[in-house]
Amino acid sequence: MFGRWLGNRTNRVGRTGPLSAFRVPPDAGVLSCRVLDPVNEPVRNAEFAVTDAMGRKVVGGGTDPYGAFITTVPAGDYRLVVSAEGFTPYRGSATVGQDTHASLGDVTLQVAQPPALPEPGDWEVDPLHSSIGFAARHIGLARIHGRFNSFAGAIRMGERMEESAMHVVIDAASIDTGVQMRDDHLRSGDFLDVGRFPTMEFYSDRFVHKGGSRWAVSGGLTLHGVTRTVTLDTEYLGIGQGLEGETRAACRATTELHRDDFTITWQTMLARGIAAVGHSITIDLDIQVVPKQAVPKN
Repeated sequence: MFGRWLGNRTNRVGRTGPLSAFRVPPDAGVLSCRVLDPVNEPVRNAEFAVTDAMGRKVVGGGTDPYGAFITTVPAGDYRLVVSAEGFTPYRGSATVGQDTHASLGDVTLQVAQPPALPEPGDWEVDPLHSSIGFAARHIGLARIHGRFNSFAGAIRMGERMEESAMHVVIDAASIDTGVQMRDDHLRSGDFLDVGRFPTMEFYSDRFVHKGGSRWAVSGGLTLHGVTRTVTLDTEYLGIGQGLEGETRAACRATTELHRDDFTITWQTMLARGIAAVGHSITIDLDIQVVPKQAVPKN
């Protein structure tokens, strides 16, 4: 157990201060803490997860603008994990009694060592271990998921990551949502019009470090004959070694596109005035790259 106890065994009637009016069920208690960085500044929006003795998640959320959180949990023993971008996760435990306030006090997160960056030189996307997926709202309710099965990409890593550049080409006809009739419609002139625009291309030479393992990769996306600036919110995952001993680097990235920006305006409205297909498309990428000419066969 860590931190300090405040109000241990404090009776509900005797409470004073901000928690005096905080209603707590008779079999529960209050758990709180404040999250700080190494210079004692609050870490807002740090994520916390509270699990019970069996490892089951009980509650989770984010810290407030002052780096604090407070929650009500059934009396018992708990484990707490606090994490934030650019910091090493904090793990600890606490016991919460009935009608008590267990305060963990100030939890200080330590700055995490950033993962090593790829060596300068020419790298290429490994399509066998990468994916380009998307999701679109359908009839105002669920989301339809799909992917592009054929694509290629190259990255020239600079001496500094900020000096790097990348180029990705996607075969538009390789769109795959798992339903042949829907895929044929998406390939038609109503949507991608693959007969006129067989490929989609993304080129970027702007890599901006956002802190920790986060990067913003901005560039021009050419889709349906229209080029627009797009920014990929990218999480760099580091370097590893493949089964054949090859060096690999990996990242995850996401962005949101608006169909109207690329003149893909086909739409059918439902009787209740809801669009059959949403106007925004979420793009999710899981990418592995290897040094050029080092792509393994499987």
